[in-house]
Formats: sequence, C-alpha cells, structure tokens
Amino acid sequence: MDPVIVVGAGPVGLSLALALAGSGVPSVVLDEGPGKDLPRPARTVVLHADTAAMAQRLGCTTLRDEGASYAAWRTTRRGRDTRRTTFEDEPAPLHLPQHALARGLRDAAGTHPLVQLVTDSKLDSLEQDERGVTAHTRGAETTWWRGSYLVGCDGARSTVRKLLGIRFPGRTAVERHAVAALRTELPWPGEALLHRDPPRETTARPLPDGVWRLDWLLPARGELVTPDALVTLVRDGLAVWCGGSTPPYDLLDTGVHTLHHRLARRWRDGRAFLAGDAAHLLGALGTQGVEEGLRDAENLAWKLSLAWHQGASEALLDSYEDERRTAVAARLRAADQAMPVLRGGGGLRTLLPGSARAGELLLSDGHLGRGPLGAQPSYAPPVAVREVPTDTDPGGPVANVPVTAPDGSTVPLRDLLGRGRLLVVLVAPGTGVWDRRHWLGAGLMPRLAAAVSALPARTELLVADGYPGAPAHTVLLVRPDGHLAATFAGVRPAELYEAADAVRCGAPEGARAALDPAPTAPTAPTHPAVID
Repeated sequence: MDPVIVVGAGPVGLSLALALAGSGVPSVVLDEGPGKDLPRPARTVVLHADTAAMAQRLGCTTLRDEGASYAAWRTTRRGRDTRRTTFEDEPAPLHLPQHALARGLRDAAGTHPLVQLVTDSKLDSLEQDERGVTAHTRGAETTWWRGSYLVGCDGARSTVRKLLGIRFPGRTAVERHAVAALRTELPWPGEALLHRDPPRETTARPLPDGVWRLDWLLPARGELVTPDALVTLVRDGLAVWCGGSTPPYDLLDTGVHTLHHRLARRWRDGRAFLAGDAAHLLGALGTQGVEEGLRDAENLAWKLSLAWHQGASEALLDSYEDERRTAVAARLRAADQAMPVLRGGGGLRTLLPGSARAGELLLSDGHLGRGPLGAQPSYAPPVAVREVPTDTDPGGPVANVPVTAPDGSTVPLRDLLGRGRLLVVLVAPGTGVWDRRHWLGAGLMPRLAAAVSALPARTELLVADGYPGAPAHTVLLVRPDGHLAATFAGVRPAELYEAADAVRCGAPEGARAALDPAPTAPTAPTHPAVID
C-alpha cells in the first residue's frame, strides 16, 4: 500500500509521521520550507503529562535538554499571593520553545526509515479516488505524489483545507498578547506566575538557563505595540515583582501574538484529513493550540494504522472527526463562556457565581491542563462496558501505572502507547514480585492470553500490580492512544471480543474479520511515493 502523505512539517505533522512509523506505516512529509526552524525564544509550547509522554515516545530529545518543568504555579491578585500549586503527585507542565520541539521531532523523523522528509515542496493540487490520493507539489522540482491517505497539518492558512473546500468559521482577535523572552533573575526561581490586576494580566513562565517568557494581555483591538512600549511593559512588570526596582535583564525576543478561535466545518473528506491549526485555532485563557494538535495526531495515527495494515471501517475513520472536533469545540465553548467573567465583563454569573478567586482558579486550571479549559479529553466509548467501576471512566485517559509485559520488562503504561495496538491489562496484585515464569501460567493468565490472541486487532497483554479503584482480577481494555475502552470482572472472552470490535468500529466492508499477521520489523516503503 502507498504511504500516507503528510502536508506540513511543524510539530503536528512530524508527530503524526512518527506516530504512524511507530506502528509500521510509512509516510511522506511535504515541507513547504527549507527544513529548518527559525529560533524564536518568545514562541513557546506548554506540554502536559499526555503530550509530553507522546513526544518522548516519538524520540524528541530536546524535551530534556531545552525544556523546563515548573517547580510550582503561583497566582497573585493586585500584588498579593492567592494560590500556589505544587506537583508532588503529578507531572509538572513542561515549557519549551516551539522551535526546540519541532527540531527534536524533525531529528527523530530524519533518522526513521519509514519517514521521508521532502523540503521545498508546496502543495498546489490533490485528487482522490477509491484507492488513494494523488498530490502535486511545486518547488525545487515539480512532482506528483501518490498516497493511501493525506493529512493536512499545514497550519491556519491550510492549502489542504482550501483545496477541499472546507469552511473555517470562527472569531478573529479573541485576545492579543505582548510577549517577550528575556534572561533575568526573578524572586521565585523556576516557578511560573499568573499575576492579575484586572483588567491587567501577566504571566511569567520559566525556561532553562534563567530565561523567562512573559505575556501581557492587551486590548483585543487597540493601537500597535511599539518596541518602546514593549520595553516599558518589561521594565514595569519586573519592577512590580522585584520590590519596585528593575533588575538587570537581557532581552532576547519580543512580539505580539493575536489569538483567533476557529473550527473547520469538516475534518475529513474521503481519504483526506485535517489536523492541528488546519482544523482549529484556539489559545485564549491558557489553552494550548499545539498541544491539541498533538492530540489530533495521536488520535488519527492509530486509526490510519489499522486502515493501512488491516483495512478500517468508514465509521472508525469518521470517529477521528467525531472525537477530536467534539473535544476542541467543547474547549472553545468553555473559553467563550468564561471570557466575559474572567475579562471583567461581568456576564455569566451562573457559571462563576460572583467569585474572583473562582475565576482565577478556572484560568489557572487552563494553564495547568485541568478543568474545562485544559484537561485531557475523554471520548465516548462505542460500547460502554463497565463491569468494574474504576477511578477512570470509560473513554477517559488511563492512569500511568507500571505494567509488566510477557517478556518480563516493567515500564509505565504510557510508554507502550502509540504503536497501533490495543492493550489488555490484568490487575493482579503481587505480580511485581513474582517471577514471570510463574505468573504467565498461573491463575487467569492462560485463559486471558487465549482470549487476547483471538481479538480482531493487534493486541498486547500486560499485567499491573494495581490500578486506581480497580479490585484484583479486573481486566482493562485500552485503546492505542491511551483511552480506556472497557473494564471486565475477570476473563470474559466473548465480551472482550465485542468490546475490541467496537473500538475498531467493526470490520471494513468486504474484509475478513480475522486478524492479519503482525507486520515484520519496520522497513523502508516498498511502494514509491513519487509518480514518475
């Protein structure tokens, strides 16, 4: 089968290509630019637990070298501390320059045999048929490309979206921020700050080597921000935090960032899909557009992988839009509802009944990846099988518990996501101290292993010493992107098969339901992407 064509080589396009490669699917990434990312220290990304783990799995080494985790998150109002959040029981948000994230992903993609990076290639036409997509690019060379599917990860001005004739309605200039990256010493080393003095609002987030990104909320529509005005914001802001005097600082980068809220009407057109900024624009009230794009890539990758290896039902491919568009629309709706209160409009008192502190909590949660503005989304399962209640509802992201594979290795559960496989986890207290030779043939394991081997999709069997809220002998069925599909009390082969079949939304029309042999180790594509 032909590779998947990915249009756009930003963090979302590169993540999608690497996620596909992790499950044995080749791709061609068409990059309109020269293959280099312009360093902009003031343009940064915040990754929370799920997206940071995804980037780590994909081989992005810059997370460790160029990212900084918050030591704490502070909220102040009119110069007084109102809240301080630490992260003893959860991973802290990771903050890094966007060009560093893109470079780390590009380096990983450049060394993977299943990813072909093509620079100086601008898409100008595409055609679809029943078997695939044909795309034409111009640049250093004029070339036709043939792919099984095509995904537009080509940003807010997406050529793919325009060629497909998909509308992109929404709101313009929802918020404006002046931003600056500078090196200085602040009174709270390594701690991020949200400083509110309504209608003024400033955030300070740490980066490595004493660098900070500062953001100032501006009127949505106002005068142009001059360099002198930006310097005044920097000096005044530092003086407020440092006892009235401006400490020495080295200004590295500045800019003005205008946020829009837009949502594409459709995210799928036949064999073509949209992801990232091509599908949605958001970012007000602490939400993170790049992070939502990475979640698009993770959701779509395993579905395209199943389609590429075994064939997938139309319902499974449609579920990408159903799940991700619904999740992003909910995020946009929450921001639109909260904005009148948080920005001083005084509107929706029923949402936040008169409490400024509650508003600050909602805003902080958006920055910290919690609540309606920031939490990792849940997806409604096709079949709500919940024989055993756990702390994770069906459709929610699973807890990152240690799990043991049949080869004896024990790793965090998130490390095994993103390979295009379902995961079946047996909760068996005590297995952490057992020798694998004993538990592989003991108790429920032989019967569960037989049930797993008969499932209609590639599946990996794991064992966990415990899972939050789950009693012993609970069996969890987990999607390849880490969302809980079903829970069972013990081994239920027929019910487990039904739930696995529901996850893949049934067999593709005309295809056999039996599982195809697992693919061999990844190799370079056997079908050329270029049409001579």
